[in-house]
Amino acid sequence: MNKVLVVDDDRGICTFLKRFLGDEGYVVQTAHEGRKMRRALADDTFNLVLLDLGFPQGEDGVTLARRLRVQYDCPLIIVSGKNTTIDKVVCLELGADDYVTKPFEPRELLARMRTVMRRYAGRVEPEPETKSRSPMLSFCGWQLDPEGYELRAPNGERSRLTSREFEVLRALVQRRGRVLTREQILDIVSSRSWSPYDRSVDVLIGKIRRKLGDGAGDAKFIKTVRGIGYVFAPPG
Repeated sequence: MNKVLVVDDDRGICTFLKRFLGDEGYVVQTAHEGRKMRRALADDTFNLVLLDLGFPQGEDGVTLARRLRVQYDCPLIIVSGKNTTIDKVVCLELGADDYVTKPFEPRELLARMRTVMRRYAGRVEPEPETKSRSPMLSFCGWQLDPEGYELRAPNGERSRLTSREFEVLRALVQRRGRVLTREQILDIVSSRSWSPYDRSVDVLIGKIRRKLGDGAGDAKFIKTVRGIGYVFAPPG
């Protein structure tokens, strides 16, 4: 089924779209600010994002759209009360696929969504079916117990990680192959607010790499994606 992420601080609109689009066969998840949007994108794959521009706190929609476009290739429609030409031009230049002005006619929005998603047909991979698996996570002989906070080396020895190092590694391993920004990692492992200049993730990644014997220059496990963040991509 097609998954849609609605990012809007207006909970009434989110509730309406979740019901309306749900009746049309879509699976809808909502987020009311940028942090929740990043977390949702880190945890799941969406076939379309509907994004508002105005948020009372934190990042605005233009900033969120720019970050989303740098990291993800999925259909993006701006749904906003701002109806000036400059707003539309800026968003379309950022890579938005369409711009819908509030208040909107639900059927028109649905038609625009379908048009945009048809353009992406064949480019969006279907979500793999969820398979039951052991809670133990393995990679190249390493064994990570996500609930027991334990990491064992291929020789069976327990690797000593701090709780924060373990949480960062677990976040990456559980999202194997998915590129995560520093902000997304902080959102996952910490409830505190983050700063664009916060380098704590880089420090933790460096410590984890050393304990895995994973050099930054020729990393086998945690690879740096320049300008974006990190991805856990072990060989094989």
